[in-house]
Amino acid sequence: MRPTGTISELSKMLGGDLYDASDPELVALRLRARRLTRAYNLSEPDAIDERRLLLNELLGVMGEGTWIEPPFHCDYGSQISLGRGVYMNFNCIILDCNHVRIGDQTQLGPNVTLSAATHPLDAEQRVAGPELAYPITIGNRAWIGAGAIIGPGVTIGEDTTIGAGSVVMKDVPPGVVAAGNPCRVIRGL
Repeated sequence: MRPTGTISELSKMLGGDLYDASDPELVALRLRARRLTRAYNLSEPDAIDERRLLLNELLGVMGEGTWIEPPFHCDYGSQISLGRGVYMNFNCIILDCNHVRIGDQTQLGPNVTLSAATHPLDAEQRVAGPELAYPITIGNRAWIGAGAIIGPGVTIGEDTTIGAGSVVMKDVPPGVVAAGNPCRVIRGL
């Protein structure tokens, strides 16, 4: 039991504060997600109803008509919010140590990684063990190309296309094509 007035590690994690990932509550939540993603990834290709039930149990929010191709991996699942008609291709990874929100009709190519997780830049603080996480938001009708990596704290505007293989560490405005490492706006749409 937590002493009165103390902040849980989960609250710290979701608040963008340093937190202890080895906290028993967080470990239990990650194990839950591992069990559900394992069941999902091993399910039969034609077991559509079973897959939907597993995704509904795993994810915080899953909009109507949303689909994720297995294999899929995540840290917790409960911090993931997917809008209507979202499509995620094979081998997507979401490190949802903070909220990850994906808007309606957004598509993610294969091997896309969304990582809300990060670590302190100060080496002494980093090796001491606490971690950090910042939310990721992707707007409606965005397209994230194959192999793109979206970092912690990033917002991608609606109707934006992120080129394959891009590394996105800063916000990208709505209605543009952006690509590269580091990702930069190439042109408007």
